Amino acid sequence: MVFNAARLKKCFCQSFGAFTLPITFTDTTCYPGIFKTRREGKVDMASSLCALVSDGESHTQPSLIVSQDQICSVSNVQSTPEIEKKYVHHVYDAIAPHFSSTRFAKWPKVATFLKSLPSGSLVLDAGCGNGKYLGVSPDCFFIGCDISAPLINICADRDHEVVVADAVNLPYRTGFGDAAISIAVLHHLSTENRRKKAIQELVRVVKKGGLVLITVWAVEQEDRSLVTKWTPLTEKYVEEWIGPSSPRIRSPSSFPLESIPETEENGSGEHLKDLKEISNEKLQDTMHSTCQTEDDSVTFKIKKNIESHQEYFVPWHLPYHRAEVSGASACALANGLAKKDDKKGAIVYNRYYHVFSEGELERLVSGMDNAVIVDQFFDKSNWCIILEKTL
Repeated sequence: MVFNAARLKKCFCQSFGAFTLPITFTDTTCYPGIFKTRREGKVDMASSLCALVSDGESHTQPSLIVSQDQICSVSNVQSTPEIEKKYVHHVYDAIAPHFSSTRFAKWPKVATFLKSLPSGSLVLDAGCGNGKYLGVSPDCFFIGCDISAPLINICADRDHEVVVADAVNLPYRTGFGDAAISIAVLHHLSTENRRKKAIQELVRVVKKGGLVLITVWAVEQEDRSLVTKWTPLTEKYVEEWIGPSSPRIRSPSSFPLESIPETEENGSGEHLKDLKEISNEKLQDTMHSTCQTEDDSVTFKIKKNIESHQEYFVPWHLPYHRAEVSGASACALANGLAKKDDKKGAIVYNRYYHVFSEGELERLVSGMDNAVIVDQFFDKSNWCIILEKTL
């Protein structure tokens, strides 16, 4: 965790029990009794072993001592799948300064929600990015967290109270905050179980009667030309998608899609052209053994698959002059996790997204017995819900 302990102590006094160890301060002062160990009990060696992923990376342990099967189940959800490590965590670490420079405008409905909260409310921002929503309401206190340490460092440099943490395992005490927000975060989680767990965590950390605002990218993009620049996940990525730390298996499509090539910014009407490029190789393979009608059927199915697709790689163009001197981009290029685009003078990273269909957020919440939906809406190509904690 990274935050200014002196300022936070002044603001919250006895509230430091909200956090779990370990803690890293932005100053060198330590305040005895500020932090708590996990209230629910110690984690034994078995749970520690379950929480280790194949590359040896350890993760924050589950809080509850229960049966061995339950511990392993929780750890499976909390262990980060490889696809998220490579195409979310590593990417945002590499592009953090450039990404931050593009993230300054605040969505009106998010700002309205935050400003509507009672004076003195403590707001938890899970996936705060560069912290653009921290401090939106001067009458509220804000604490942010994000999985990207470079983004958290940007927040800390702006004097925000922030912590490095995973959205599926928030480090806050149960019932600590008055409200929580998760803005454009859940679509980076690669399994339904992890998305559910992230929502459960947001509800857990607020008080009874507390509100939770969640926004995610929608399948139903208002500007459909943007989708032609995205790459649908295909069989090429099945190994990573199924990976040992993924709790469930997705069946590959009957008609695997190749990468959709990016179009120019002014490439209106390019959608059908891209579809033809995508299906060209498959159509060539089938032309010798099928009639034109069957070829048309294949093309139609490919088009339909694109329209209903929910798993994508979305490119981020990091200009050459903004590429970090630390060598992260060089490593990404060497490992095949990024590519050069000399025409645009940029290194292109792919970010993993699961775009949400209408009603999907509501279905994730439907099984929860401690929260109800008080509002739901579509805004700027995002599905949004507001929950109220009831228990």
